[in-house]
Amino acid sequence: MPTETVRLDLPHIITPLPGPRAKALIERDRKVLSPSYTRDYPLVVDHGQGALIEDVDGNRFLDFNAGIAVASTGHCHPHVVKAIERQAARLIHMSGTDFYYENMVQLAEKLAAIAPGAVERRVYFGNSGTEAVEAAMKLARYHTGRDKFVAFSGAFHGRTLGSLSLTGSKVVQRKGFGPLEPGVYHAQFPDPYRLPEGTTAERHAINCVRAIEEQLFRTLLPAEEVAAIVVEPIQGEGGYIVPPKVFLEELAHLAKKHGILLIFDEVQCGMGRTGKMWAADHFGVTPDIFTTAKGIASGLPLSAMIARADIMNWPPGAHASTFGGNPVAIAASLATIELLERELIANAARIGAHILDRLRDWPKRFQHVGDVRGLGLMIGVEFVRDQQTKERAPDLRDRLVSLAFERGLLVLGAGRNAIRLCPPLIITRDQAGFAVDTLEECLKQI
Repeated sequence: MPTETVRLDLPHIITPLPGPRAKALIERDRKVLSPSYTRDYPLVVDHGQGALIEDVDGNRFLDFNAGIAVASTGHCHPHVVKAIERQAARLIHMSGTDFYYENMVQLAEKLAAIAPGAVERRVYFGNSGTEAVEAAMKLARYHTGRDKFVAFSGAFHGRTLGSLSLTGSKVVQRKGFGPLEPGVYHAQFPDPYRLPEGTTAERHAINCVRAIEEQLFRTLLPAEEVAAIVVEPIQGEGGYIVPPKVFLEELAHLAKKHGILLIFDEVQCGMGRTGKMWAADHFGVTPDIFTTAKGIASGLPLSAMIARADIMNWPPGAHASTFGGNPVAIAASLATIELLERELIANAARIGAHILDRLRDWPKRFQHVGDVRGLGLMIGVEFVRDQQTKERAPDLRDRLVSLAFERGLLVLGAGRNAIRLCPPLIITRDQAGFAVDTLEECLKQI
């Protein structure tokens, strides 16, 4: 009998999941690691290459999470690995807080040059997205002399106490940690899929901004005390929700009117994921400050808070980080941006459009798919109990995530009832086709 050809660029499952070695390691994990970690399925990773992950039992998976939107150039891209090796052999750490080194300046120059809007920028480096957001909050307070913030429902900005105060995606992230940072007020983020009766997505977005001025600023929060409005141009953990362009335009007008800084959190939606370098580039709005992390260094810990140069006027010692701007992480980031500009942003736009084209008719074909949305390779699919009432169906979403894992496809949830598709930006058309075919099989089963 002819043997089945096994493609090395696609998943291959050879054991029940989890396999024996995976089960053993999971038991060891449960005894020593924090129970606060979330694990949606029993994946025990051994190594990765490109868009593929292999577990400790030899099962191969297609990673449509990109390590939670981090491995933008894929796992262990040779160009990034070489940059890391070269730098690690020369200098691993010296602390850019206290000393100077060239590649830190090079990356800051590059980020300032490619930042949204033709304005002079300065850069602060940290290790994670939440650190970048905390730095943005501190800078906004310092520069404006104001102490309050406006954030949005569904937002995720991090889990340290300052950024957690802005976060509004899941109650479990906030429960038991109060009191949080005072002076943070949450407004409604427009969801184009869930509109008040008789209105359009654009009108709903405008009304959400007007409510900040006409209700929040008149009843609870003096506008002259607001340091910044903090918003994700495209919500990540909130469900991969893309607002109408007019929403961010109106936010920018509101902020300028009242002398409030506008902060874009591009930790998840930046670095080429949407088919442009920054999500802001899709909306034509220039933030005063923006934050980036996740995909900036292909998996190494690095983040950046990038502000207008005239805003970043705090003195030496006002804010710093021992490891932020680590030379090895900086080297990985410079290599990552080179790949993004050379080919991967274009690939994200091209393959993302292909995937979206294949998904657009899902609400007609599958009764539990309510909405499909996204830009580039940042795509969300929402699951509902009924398309008429739009009742959320998180249990069906979770079932699909598990079924996909069993078939070798790694996806995760976002928001209350959506899945996110955020593969490495190197994904091929064949791999995209496998992912869509697999999800369709799972949809038919549920």
